[in-house]
Amino acid sequence: MFDPRYQTLASTLVHHSTAVKPGDKVLIEAYDIPEEFLVILIRTIAAAGGHPLCMTKHGRVQRELLLNATDEQHELIAAVERLQLENVQVYMGIRGSHNVTEASDIPQEKMGVFQRTIWKVHTEVRVPKTRWVVLRWPTRSFAQQAKMSTEAFENYYFDVCTVDYAEMARSMEPLQERMDRANEVHITGPGTDLKFSIEGIPVIGCSGQNNIPDGEMFSAPVRDSVEGRLSVNTPSLYHGVVFDQIVLDFEKGRVENVSSTEQTRIEEILDSDEGARYVGEFSIAFNPRILHPMLDILFDEKIAGSFHFTPGQAYEEADNGNRSEIHWDLVTIQRKDFGGGEIYFDGELVRKDGLFVTEDLQALNP
Repeated sequence: MFDPRYQTLASTLVHHSTAVKPGDKVLIEAYDIPEEFLVILIRTIAAAGGHPLCMTKHGRVQRELLLNATDEQHELIAAVERLQLENVQVYMGIRGSHNVTEASDIPQEKMGVFQRTIWKVHTEVRVPKTRWVVLRWPTRSFAQQAKMSTEAFENYYFDVCTVDYAEMARSMEPLQERMDRANEVHITGPGTDLKFSIEGIPVIGCSGQNNIPDGEMFSAPVRDSVEGRLSVNTPSLYHGVVFDQIVLDFEKGRVENVSSTEQTRIEEILDSDEGARYVGEFSIAFNPRILHPMLDILFDEKIAGSFHFTPGQAYEEADNGNRSEIHWDLVTIQRKDFGGGEIYFDGELVRKDGLFVTEDLQALNP
């Protein structure tokens, strides 16, 4: 039997996130996803007049491909993916995982081959040239990350992923207007005192178009403007490794010093290329139903009362010119239960201890 919540989620992806139109070719890339959901998603795309294509992949198979990665091998895979992406209008990336640390023993140089070849196709073609959306799938492994029973997590997942995104879009308009006007951002909190400019950088609101779940407003710092220290209070899973107690010291936009529980690995990542030590994104999050980290960035970066700072590649929509093979969202929660903190725009306090304090932003508070 089909879970009726599958249809609700599929309808959100097809009609809200990607707005599939008659004649659209839709590429589904599915990692370890139940075939029952893919059947419903394909039917929903077809009912909207789209032409669904589907690639099914598996985490353990992907690990083996990465362990044996050569430039020639991955350039061929990248060429195939480029051909697919250049011939579709819509991309849906649905990513399940039976083991979130499956890639933890892949050497950084092998991950670099993937970033330079296959992932580059996604940043050059999929992101700027298709209507795309990515989401995770609620596996037992994911429930363990969230420290919940499988049933409780599935209920939570579908509740979070099918919020009223149209209402969210209306509520965040005043924040976009404020950020558009702002020049200097000042962020303070335990172990954090960070200043940077966002002057002239576009501000983008996210309400279910590219990510499910969603709820953030992002821009980027002027590349050389970041000064001060950032203490990240949320564990971060990147390339299959869990990093904790991350502290970054910035001078003229560049990470000059870094510390973490995985010191060697974080140094390797930030030394991937010159852009890896500069920041490509700054975002304020406000999804009222996401309150605690669960080692999944699509959820963690939307936590109410948090912000994230991202070493690496800038998005084309909010471009500060930084280029890198990495894009690593580092989340800091500023609610009282996580130590508190403040965000100022041009000297005016706009959020304290995770709650917006100005009258025009009250609708974004949980």
